[in-house]
Amino acid sequence: LRAAVLGADDGIVSLAALMIGVIAAGASRTTVLTSAAAALVAGAGSMAAGEYVSVSSQRDTERADLKQERRELAADPDGEQRELAEIYQRRGLTSELATQVATALMKSDAVGAHARDELGVNQDQLARPIQAALSSAASFTVGAVLPIVALLVAPQPTRTVAVIVSALLALVILGVAGARAGGAPPIRAAVRVGLGGGLAMLVTAGVGRLVGGAPL
Repeated sequence: LRAAVLGADDGIVSLAALMIGVIAAGASRTTVLTSAAAALVAGAGSMAAGEYVSVSSQRDTERADLKQERRELAADPDGEQRELAEIYQRRGLTSELATQVATALMKSDAVGAHARDELGVNQDQLARPIQAALSSAASFTVGAVLPIVALLVAPQPTRTVAVIVSALLALVILGVAGARAGGAPPIRAAVRVGLGGGLAMLVTAGVGRLVGGAPL
């Protein structure tokens, strides 16, 4: 979910800002579409690669922690049981009950208990880099397509306004949806992503106007 939300937000902002910058430089509609298509492919690939590397590193760390925990359990099972009991005591169990729980879990699934309660890792649900990469690339593409569609369907005089409005509207909807899913205030999230996207488009518009009018 995190990768999907990030990808969609990035796709909307990146493509809309780039398109506004190219439009401000005085480029033709064909040039704007060519730039947008190239940015969509490059951005989706970049998001997928970045997410894959990031989540792979997380998975490698989780696996290394589990491997270390197995070695410690094999070398000193009694010490690991006491460590587990201490964790439960810090969480509010009495010493006797904590010892009973630790003993029972050590017999049933020692690695799982330590992974979950000591490391905060569920060994059955390790990070999935391929899933994260595909989700990020797909959501980036969906987000990036919106300003491109707005450019295609809008009349020539209103193409700039169409790209800006469609991008801001999509960002606000995405911010509200994300906030509701996470139980956060939706208005604050909508304003935050809307202002961020608007600022990005404003900056690229200025850059496009500056570079487009500069002799090269």
